[in-house]
Amino acid sequence: MSWQVHLPALILTIPLLGAFVSIALTKPLLRNLWFTFILAVTTVLAFLLWRRVGIYGTLIYVMGGQSWNFTLPSGMSLPIRIIMEVDAFGAFMVLTGSISALASGLFSIRFLDRVHDGNKFVSLFLLLLTAMLGLEVTGDLFNFFVFLEIASVASYGLIAFWRDTPEAIEASFKYTVLSTFVALLFLIGVGILYGVYGTLNMAALAKNIQVGFLEKVALVLFITSMAMKCGAVPLHMWEPDAYGQAPAGIPCFLVVVGQASLYGMFRIAFSIYGQAFHGSILAWIVVVFGLLSMFIGVVMAVIQKEAKRLMAYHCISQTGYMLMGIGLGLLALSSPQAMSEFGFTAMKGGIFHIINNAMYKGLLFLTAGSLFYATGTTDLNKLGGLSRNMPYTTVMFAVAAAAIAGLPPFNGFVSKLLIYESSFVVHPFLAVVAMVTSILTLASFVKVFQSGFLGPSRENMTNVREVPLSMIIGMSVLCLMILTLSLMPNWVLSNLIEPAARDLVNQASYIQAVMGSGLQ
Repeated sequence: MSWQVHLPALILTIPLLGAFVSIALTKPLLRNLWFTFILAVTTVLAFLLWRRVGIYGTLIYVMGGQSWNFTLPSGMSLPIRIIMEVDAFGAFMVLTGSISALASGLFSIRFLDRVHDGNKFVSLFLLLLTAMLGLEVTGDLFNFFVFLEIASVASYGLIAFWRDTPEAIEASFKYTVLSTFVALLFLIGVGILYGVYGTLNMAALAKNIQVGFLEKVALVLFITSMAMKCGAVPLHMWEPDAYGQAPAGIPCFLVVVGQASLYGMFRIAFSIYGQAFHGSILAWIVVVFGLLSMFIGVVMAVIQKEAKRLMAYHCISQTGYMLMGIGLGLLALSSPQAMSEFGFTAMKGGIFHIINNAMYKGLLFLTAGSLFYATGTTDLNKLGGLSRNMPYTTVMFAVAAAAIAGLPPFNGFVSKLLIYESSFVVHPFLAVVAMVTSILTLASFVKVFQSGFLGPSRENMTNVREVPLSMIIGMSVLCLMILTLSLMPNWVLSNLIEPAARDLVNQASYIQAVMGSGLQ
C-alpha cells in the first residue's frame, strides 16, 4: 500500500499530534478516549513498520523531499535533509516500545481520575512516546540529540507529576541534572565528529570514519552518556528515586525509554564505528558495565523494603544482561571466527533480553502500581495476604517474577541461556556472575511474593479490592506478551531477534541503504 511508505513519519506525527491536541481536552472521557486511540494507532503503525521492514528491508524516509544526496564541488556526496533510516533492529525497538507504552497508558487511565490536570499528563506521555520513537528511527546524530532532549524534558514533568510531594521534586531534579550532563557529553561527541567529517548522517559517518584519537574520544563520550541515561552502574544513582516517585504507570514506560538509550549506544558502536571498532578495551568496558550493573543492582534490590525501589534496582540489574550480551558481540566484531563461536549468540541473547525486560519488568512495575492503587502503599512490611483480594494482580505478578528470574519455560530463561552459553566461551567467570544474579533475582521476588501476596491479611487490608478493569487490561497486554514469547521462542528468535541482530552487525547494509541508493 502506497501510504505505508510514510510509516517512519507517521510513527512520529501521530503521537506528536496526540500530545498537542490532548492539552485542549479537558473533559475526562474525551481525553481518555483520545489517549487510548492514539496509543492503539501508534502500536498498529509500529507493527506495520516492523512487517514492512521484514518484507522490503531497511526503509529510508526523507523529510521535505525525495532527493537527499548533495554533491560538493570536490565531488564528495553527502546526505542532507532529515533522514529516517529504519532497519530490522530499529523496527524491533519501535515495536517493543509501542507495546509497553500501550500497556502503560491503559493502566494509567484510572489514575488520571484522581488528578485535575490529567490532560497535561497525557500530553507529556505522548510527547515522551514521540521522542522515544524518534530516537529509534532517526538516521543522524543531531536529530538523535534533539529527540534525547525532548525525552528528557517530558520525563522531568512525568517524574515530578505529584509535585506536592517533595520526594518527587527531588527525584525529578536528580534526573534533570543527570540528563543535562548526558546531553552535554553527547553533544560534545557530536561536535567532534561534525568538525572532522562535516556531516552527522550515521551512514555517511560510517562510510568515511577513520578511528583516530578524536574519534575514540567521541566514542567514549557516546558510551558514557548512554550508559548514564540507561542507568548502568556506576551511573545509576538517579534510577531508584525516579522510578519510585513517578506515577504508577510511568516506570513501565521509562523502562523502554531507557532502552532507547541502549539502542543509541549499540547503533553508534556497530553501525557507525563497526569494523573500524578495534576496541577490545572499549568492548570490555561495556562488558564490565554489564557485570557491575547485574550484580550490584540485584544485591541492592534484595535489601529493599519498598516494592517500586526494589524493582528499580532490578531494572539496573537486567540492563547489565543486555550490556554484557552486546558487549560480547562488540568483542567478537573484528573476528569472524569469534562472531560465529560466541558473538552472534551473545547478541541474540542481549537483543532478546531487551524485549523480555520491557515486558516482564514493565508488568512488575504495573503490579506494584496496582498494590499502591488498592492499598495506598508499596511498603512490603505493611502488606500481606493480598492474593485473596487481588487474584488477577497476583497471577500476573507471579508470571512476571518467574520470567525475570529466568525460570524455564518462561521467556527470560531463553535470553539468559543464550547469554550464559556465549559468556562461558569467553570466560566462565562471566557466566557464573550472570547465573548468581539470576538466583538472587529469584530470591528477591520470592520475598516480595511472600510479603505482599501470601500469609495472613493485615488488619487494614481486609477491605482491599482488585484494581479496575482498564488497569487489568494494561497488565494483561504485557502478561500476554510474556506468555507468547515463552511459548514461541523459536519463532521469536527467527522472526524478531535474528533479523535485528543481523542488521545491527551488518554495517555495510546500513551504509548502502543511504549512500548507495540516494537520488543524485
